[in-house]
Amino acid sequence: MSKWEVFSGILSNNASLNPDFYNWNRVKLRYCDGASFGGDSKFENGTSLIYFRGQRIWDAIIRDLLPKGLGTARKALLSGCSAGGLATFLQCDNFRNMLPADASVKCLSDAGFFLDIRDISLNYTMRSFFEGLVSLQGIEPNLNQNCTHSFAFPKLCFFPQNALKYITTPYFILNSAYDVFQFHHGLVPPSADLHGHWNRCKLDPAACDATQTSILQGLRRNMLTALYSFNRHSLSGGIFINSCFAHCQSESQDTWFADDSPRINDKTIAEAVGDWYFSRRVTKEIDCEYPCDKTCHNLLPASPTPPPPPPPPPPEVPQVIP
Repeated sequence: MSKWEVFSGILSNNASLNPDFYNWNRVKLRYCDGASFGGDSKFENGTSLIYFRGQRIWDAIIRDLLPKGLGTARKALLSGCSAGGLATFLQCDNFRNMLPADASVKCLSDAGFFLDIRDISLNYTMRSFFEGLVSLQGIEPNLNQNCTHSFAFPKLCFFPQNALKYITTPYFILNSAYDVFQFHHGLVPPSADLHGHWNRCKLDPAACDATQTSILQGLRRNMLTALYSFNRHSLSGGIFINSCFAHCQSESQDTWFADDSPRINDKTIAEAVGDWYFSRRVTKEIDCEYPCDKTCHNLLPASPTPPPPPPPPPPEVPQVIP
């Protein structure tokens, strides 16, 4: 880990760049367990033992923070991007239960709404990857028990779309309908495009042919379908689903809150999250389908940092904690 970490976007301490959360205490947690702070197992590899202790690491960090001020917090927001966004689904209610009962505790997932979908070769690439991860790291006992008791295949509760309805803490979902990671590694993984027919489309959505564009619109429909019940029925939930080809938007200043930031109905992500957290107004913003959004000019349609599966999504779980 580098000694100094850049705090920008939702983590910025500049009021003009982060008007609602600039004066909060902020703690950023780096994780290296490979399972979004969810694992608790040991794996024998020949004569060696490999330990996966993400859940214990999470518990230890939070318990360490409690006497340092977290235990008397009046407001708290657990947020994360990508693998960190997935971690917020796994740990949201756990976080709520460790804080004072009268504190305002909410959770935000940025680019963590990984979908259980078929890829272009009709295989469940992400499902296979996640199921293997859950088995290897002993994650199942740490998943939402109401979810695991309701599903014939409890491992699938690792997918946010299955766990979401069992989370009782107020939740905000920030995601691109054309999330670049899911596009490149879930919908069109290298294993499903051996001849590279999608290479140009992956580099530039404008280069996609009609069939490819139609498949991308299907990705958006799948996300909106998975969010339908939450969008319609959750009174405490918030949504910001835009049509930019992006992955993680809350920690980058240009996408969080800037003059040329992405907008839906002329509202930036920062404004939407702030309105939701402080209950100023209902925030459920869903963009029109690509290519209608003209505020996405500052986002590059490049592949995100993490490599394709089997490695997990990017190893980072930022937290915003007063």
